[in-house]
Amino acid sequence: MSLATVLDLFFPRRSLTGDSGQWVTAAEVHWLVSHPVVERTERLRLRGLMEIDRIVAASMYRECPLLQRAIHTFKYKRIPALNDALAKLMINTSEMQGSGTVLCPVPLHWSREFARGFNQAQLLANSLGEDRMLPVQQLLRRIRPTGHQVHRNRDERLVAVADAFLCSESSVPEHVTLVDDLATTGATLDACAHALKVAGVQRVEAWVIAHG
Repeated sequence: MSLATVLDLFFPRRSLTGDSGQWVTAAEVHWLVSHPVVERTERLRLRGLMEIDRIVAASMYRECPLLQRAIHTFKYKRIPALNDALAKLMINTSEMQGSGTVLCPVPLHWSREFARGFNQAQLLANSLGEDRMLPVQQLLRRIRPTGHQVHRNRDERLVAVADAFLCSESSVPEHVTLVDDLATTGATLDACAHALKVAGVQRVEAWVIAHG
């Protein structure tokens, strides 16, 4: 008997709406529909984000309770099996196109990644890279832990991630697209973009599952 089978006996899988036997059902996947949100440079600058040049989200976070549950389960209940359904939502977003760009997952601090067992941004970037035939490169390191952003206000988030990222490559592409699960205030994405531009990247965009 495999370890997965043993775990299923004691901790049965429950889908997003409570059905047993799988993490996400075909009906739930059908309900996770793309409603793209695009923020361009002008809008981002008005919001005080001075480095990131464009953010594309597959959907709105606050208006999609099932999507909220999917992302929370993916990250905090440590269910990497949900990556396929969430990556598909991004793949189905036509605004996420980028010939000539390099995909860069937003890094976790090593302690957070060790505790979680995976970096959700890396899984998403790998799926997008395979579908879009784009290279995936880990250009950034999170050089200090920044804690959870969930209960922080905008100013607290900006302070928490300031100078928290470092570009680890001496040779960088001109165009980089960051990949992550959420864009809330955009503080983390902007801090990542700052580190990339200091290293010589000319344009930095971001693709995320949800915005808000």
